[in-house]
Amino acid sequence: MEIKRLDDELLEPWDAFVEGCPEATFFHRSGWKRVLEQAFGLRTHFLCALSNGRIEGVLPLAEVRSVLFGSSLVSLPFCVYGGLAVSSESAGLALDQAAQELAQSLRVGHLEYRNLAPRHPHWPTRSGYVTFCKQIDADPDVNMEAIPRKQRRMVRQGMKAGLVSELDAGNDRFFSAYSWNVHRLGTPVFGRRYFDTVRQVFGGDCQVLTVSHHGETVASVMSFFFRDQVLPYYGGGFGSAREYAAYDFMYWEVMRRAAEQGCRRYDFGRSRLDSGSYSFKKNWGFEPQPLHYECKLIRARSVPQNNPQNPRYQRLIKLWQRLPLPVANILGPYLSRSLG
Repeated sequence: MEIKRLDDELLEPWDAFVEGCPEATFFHRSGWKRVLEQAFGLRTHFLCALSNGRIEGVLPLAEVRSVLFGSSLVSLPFCVYGGLAVSSESAGLALDQAAQELAQSLRVGHLEYRNLAPRHPHWPTRSGYVTFCKQIDADPDVNMEAIPRKQRRMVRQGMKAGLVSELDAGNDRFFSAYSWNVHRLGTPVFGRRYFDTVRQVFGGDCQVLTVSHHGETVASVMSFFFRDQVLPYYGGGFGSAREYAAYDFMYWEVMRRAAEQGCRRYDFGRSRLDSGSYSFKKNWGFEPQPLHYECKLIRARSVPQNNPQNPRYQRLIKLWQRLPLPVANILGPYLSRSLG
């Protein structure tokens, strides 16, 4: 088994393998190498295992270095899924060994795999993360009836309020709604450059849907498409979003439109247990599935808990919320690149 780094000659076979590998996700696509390097300036290490010149496994990795959270080698930063995607056990073993050796040579704090299924159950983990996935039907009436009654009423409330959804060719309305929302939550915003790069790299597999009320933007969401799946990934809205049930309407519109495009799986994405987004997704009738963020400690003594629910960061969150939005949007991209 030969381990190689992703280069221009391997781009097409890499993505062909990802498209056909059951373990692979949208976040295993080769385009993330370009996104992470161009938008965040991260050093990437996209490894693949070849047997007789044929790819049998891939492992996208990137280094994240932070004064607050230390250094790590992650598959994959800013992505909810990652880890090994292989078609043979030998490929998995070879890639795993190569990643651990790379982590040692880079002298990072830890190596992290963001797995959908456990691979190293004896490794320490980032606990408390779950994902929500559900099959959807080609018939919008079937999908509507599958939503629990209380949540279905919220979707229809948004319809009655006169909300309108449309796909955006650009990111202007999305970024305005998203940046306003993350500032409200006290989180540094990703730079506009990141979202522009994502759309440039993934083309039609990345869509922005914006919800408006009488011509005024209320909420917006960026979704990823992979095989027969849709992932509404980055979403946000202004203060009026709750008044008009815009989030409920927005995620329904993503589902409705995706089903029309042939998608049969709706991936509501990651949430932390007992968070607001966790409760929101459960209200849609989705069942949480645990994620396995396994960490191999290299120089670190424990796994850093760099999430907003960590009491250690509550003061920083409150300070960030007090910043004027234009200032937060300038400073945010410099800080968010180290969050991973």
